Amino acid sequence: MNIFPEKILERVSLIPEIMEVADKLRLAGFGVYLVGGCLRDLFLGGEPYDWDIATDATPGEIQRLFPESIYENNFGTVGIKTKSEGPRLKIIEVTTFRLEGKYTDKRHPDEVVFAKTIEEDLARRDFTVNAIAMPLASLKIKNQKSKIKTTVQNLKLETDDTKYSLIDPFGGLEDLKNGIICAVGNPEERFGEDALRLLRAVRLGAKLGFAIDPPTLEAIHKQAGLIEFIAKERIRDEFLKLIMTGHAHEGIEVLQKTGLLKRILPELEEGVGMGQNKHHIYSVFEHNVRALKYAVEQKFPLHVRLASLLHDVGKPRSKHGEGADCTFYGHQVVGERMVFKILDRLRVARDLTEIVALLVREHMFVYDPETVTLKGVRRLLQRVGVDNIDDLFDLREADRIGSGVPKAQPYRLRHLKAMVDKVKMDPVSAKMLKINGEGIMHELGIEPGPKVGAILAVLLEDVIENPELNTEEVLLKRVKELGILEEKELIEFAKKAKASAMQAQERIDGEILEKHFVKK
Repeated sequence: MNIFPEKILERVSLIPEIMEVADKLRLAGFGVYLVGGCLRDLFLGGEPYDWDIATDATPGEIQRLFPESIYENNFGTVGIKTKSEGPRLKIIEVTTFRLEGKYTDKRHPDEVVFAKTIEEDLARRDFTVNAIAMPLASLKIKNQKSKIKTTVQNLKLETDDTKYSLIDPFGGLEDLKNGIICAVGNPEERFGEDALRLLRAVRLGAKLGFAIDPPTLEAIHKQAGLIEFIAKERIRDEFLKLIMTGHAHEGIEVLQKTGLLKRILPELEEGVGMGQNKHHIYSVFEHNVRALKYAVEQKFPLHVRLASLLHDVGKPRSKHGEGADCTFYGHQVVGERMVFKILDRLRVARDLTEIVALLVREHMFVYDPETVTLKGVRRLLQRVGVDNIDDLFDLREADRIGSGVPKAQPYRLRHLKAMVDKVKMDPVSAKMLKINGEGIMHELGIEPGPKVGAILAVLLEDVIENPELNTEEVLLKRVKELGILEEKELIEFAKKAKASAMQAQERIDGEILEKHFVKK
């Protein structure tokens, strides 16, 4: 960690967008401070996600100094547009020192009153590591004539160490050094003001790899019920950010211990303490968390991390028996339905929800070399999609490591991957057929309708069974044969063909699952 403020000032002095904003405020007689997460990340040696400046200038005074600015809130934050091409510096937020009144809705202050000092402003912040301020007044201007357009060359750093003093009334720097998340002042008051801070504390700890100090942790546990005042969209945003941190699995464990998990994801809580069969050494909940841990370590994307955490969420509701021989038949199908309900409840985007649910449903795919055929692999690709198959393999690796096995990819899984590579170019979807709906309509002289879709479905089943049939000549001949059937008859024929194929594959899968006792 960089504990030398002068080093941070030197770094900031090389960012012209920040300095131009700071200089113009300072030359107008206002105080200028780096604050919050921006300063925290600089101390930790990272790159700030965005840049925050606090000042005693009012929003009106800031706007007069910066005509190209945006003020669309009631909290004193003005967005100053810059000429930067980088997304993190296009808008620099400058916020007036403020005090906050009561939080009736447990989320927003009933009123915002502007404060006179930076110390008053820091006192209303959430955590000590975010309640540090660094004055930018120690960057002096050499050429006072250049008051409008100040460049890096016009600046010099004062060498007087007193100029580098921090405003740190709550010991945030010490908490940064010790890796602690601690609420500012009375933690119950802080969480009572804004209940979203309950989740933010966990997420920030998971992001930084910090522990939550005992009084703050106790307050989270005591006030966990306040999270129900928060909009689902806000909870979703914090939760998804948590999943993408480097210590997401530890964050999930903290959510469980503090009582937040049963209010956000009660379905996942159902697996706490639930034992599994002889193929597992961990409870359902522990297994899910360990699968997430592996997904994080491998830097898998968000949808694979979510699927890793939720892949066995259906087990508690599908468990039969107790002890070493208990079973969880069909838990992946139960889990798929639960994932839709969970992510819909959290207002997660539909496309993300659908891919997570798909991965959960298909994560029990079979890869026994003795039984898996190229035809079966093509059907797997048909169900999952070529674009998703690698994610499914990643999920299976997380599932295996989460079970305590030493290898993420045993020979059987590597063998299946080789088979997938072999058939990836085979037709597994209607768009891969050598004839399309327009060709069918032209050949039969019919208009668009259900009959066209039914013929495509039958053709696809044919070529999945035998890819060599996927030629225009063969398919057109088959189209003529199917075209003589009535629409209802054809649709029913297509359904039966698909159902028969799926039943055959399910029977094979079931036999293998029973043989190897992997229905879990």
